[in-house]
Amino acid sequence: MRSQVEQRFSEFFERWVLQLEQLQQQLLKLSEETRQNEAELRALVSKATNLHKEYYTVKWAAARDDVLAFFCPVWSSPLENAYSWVTGWKPSMMFQLVESLKKTRLVSMSEEQLRKVEQLRQKMRYEEDKVEREMERQQVAMADRRMVELARLATRARNGEAAAELEGLVNVAMKVILSGLEGVMKAADCVRLKTLKGLLDLLSPLQSVELLAATCMLQIKLREWGGRNVTKIKCSP
Repeated sequence: MRSQVEQRFSEFFERWVLQLEQLQQQLLKLSEETRQNEAELRALVSKATNLHKEYYTVKWAAARDDVLAFFCPVWSSPLENAYSWVTGWKPSMMFQLVESLKKTRLVSMSEEQLRKVEQLRQKMRYEEDKVEREMERQQVAMADRRMVELARLATRARNGEAAAELEGLVNVAMKVILSGLEGVMKAADCVRLKTLKGLLDLLSPLQSVELLAATCMLQIKLREWGGRNVTKIKCSP
């Protein structure tokens, strides 16, 4: 049975994905026009960034009530979850996408743009490492002396005042754990937002539209592929 947070966010996410699909169609259509209007390009880029900001605003508000829901999201397929990095897409993926687009359809980038994109990539990689180290610290902390002692006491406690007192200690410990996970999640989201904004600031309006169109397409297709019924193939011994 889904929690209230899971139910509300699932409903929001379904609506959000529909908006993303509509946005993708607009981005593709505009990027393929022979004559682009720069004002229209900028307006669509702004619309895309606002849609992403809305997602994180709603996500952070929901995470205050149930952060664990975002580490095992019921609104995503197992395939989507397999490619998730601390509750979302990995920032390094955006730089790989830029490299892929350079070889296919991305409008030619200047040497200055390429240099700045590489600088941003290195900066965001450092930020990724910080998030991963903090996530590792949170995971390792589960085995520290206080948690081990609490687990030992919980195993022995049965009822009465001791059990009630222990329940209070467990609640305090869980609040610390959940607060730590929420902090890591928000830190990861901030790296995602910095990466997206940083790239859009470096690219021209048309290049930004092409990048956003490809980003939306990947997210939508990953969701589509993950939702298919996959036939399980048993390996022969």
